[in-house]
Amino acid sequence: MTKAEIQQVKLRFGIIGNNETLMRAIDIAIQVAPTDLSVLITGESGVGKESFPQIIHQYSRRKHGQYIAVNCGAIPEGTIDSELFGHEKGAFTGAIGERKGYFGEANGGTIFLDEVGELPMPTQARLLRVLESGEFIKVGSSKVEKTDVRIVAATNVNLRQAIADGRFREDLYYRLNTVPIQIPPLRERGEDVVLLFRKFASDFAEKYHMPAIQLTDEAKQMLLTYSWPGNVRQLKNITEQISIIETNRDITAAILKNYLPEQEAARNLPAVAGRHEKSFESEREILYQVLFDMRQDVTELKKLVHEIMTERNAAGTAPIGNKGEYYAPAHPAVVTPAVGTNVPTIISQPVKPVTHSVNPDIQDTEEYVEESLSLDDVEKEMIRKALEKHHGKRKSAAQDLNISERTLYRKIKEYGLD
Repeated sequence: MTKAEIQQVKLRFGIIGNNETLMRAIDIAIQVAPTDLSVLITGESGVGKESFPQIIHQYSRRKHGQYIAVNCGAIPEGTIDSELFGHEKGAFTGAIGERKGYFGEANGGTIFLDEVGELPMPTQARLLRVLESGEFIKVGSSKVEKTDVRIVAATNVNLRQAIADGRFREDLYYRLNTVPIQIPPLRERGEDVVLLFRKFASDFAEKYHMPAIQLTDEAKQMLLTYSWPGNVRQLKNITEQISIIETNRDITAAILKNYLPEQEAARNLPAVAGRHEKSFESEREILYQVLFDMRQDVTELKKLVHEIMTERNAAGTAPIGNKGEYYAPAHPAVVTPAVGTNVPTIISQPVKPVTHSVNPDIQDTEEYVEESLSLDDVEKEMIRKALEKHHGKRKSAAQDLNISERTLYRKIKEYGLD
């Protein structure tokens, strides 16, 4: 398609930006729309994946049929089969009547399955059957029904890793991924950030009946260098906050800095944190990295304690305390991840005396600085802190942890955090 045609699509669906990867994604969506091929849209949370299924639907022969968007991560595991495929009366407790289900309702139209990576394995098998033959069976029924539905799916999960972990069916992945569309993160879209800010500022000025906010050159530069972990959704929220709160309509870098979360800024400054920046695809990968970083911190602490005690012994200094005791940490500095980030926070621990002679032949300090901390312990602590931060609000906690509400609910049950 020509740039002019793509520009018309952008105007129609409210897509802002001129990034080449974004333009290519729009072009692919339009090209594949007239077919019935299934499409898998991938990209980080908040990049605006929900616009592309609508483009595909509106430019297809199904545009006069139903378009149903389903957030697979927001439906409890026990009811998702009923929601998607329907149920018969009396199929389970509370099934007081027959239900058609989304695949029955959308016959002749399009279904958008957002967060498809969160589907439980039994539901994945049912979905695979629909993709292969257009057949499904309602919950509590033995009758095979047919549907003619175009499926567009989206996910911010690394499905290849999910397949390796046994959480997603490989055959379903290839069925869904007939045509892949990758949406770029906001940090890779360059000047699009400024264009989006300007559009959001104009929209909120109209909404709240006030002059639109404007950025100084320094503020624009800050906008361009920030990594935007929450992508377009985060930019929109921050623009709305500034529009409402600030009386000065000219936004300087100093003002803008107050609205960029510090913990997110810290996460995206590898030189300060001392570790390489990395993009994580799942909460498990975050936990593994935390454990790896924790091991590094423990190793560094061991070296430090060893050097201090070696220097004291070499100098013949008197022991610390009244009973010939050296003081060493009772535990290593426990590394716990700040909620919503993958940079650990060092929490100091109380100290306890370790009896030692003035000139011992130190073999290894590991005996009093090593601490065993399992992956489950770290995961449990992350979830507990997120729930405390958001006063028990699971939706907010799940967003902070970058996992679905259903996954959070399962973890809460598993760790007894009710």
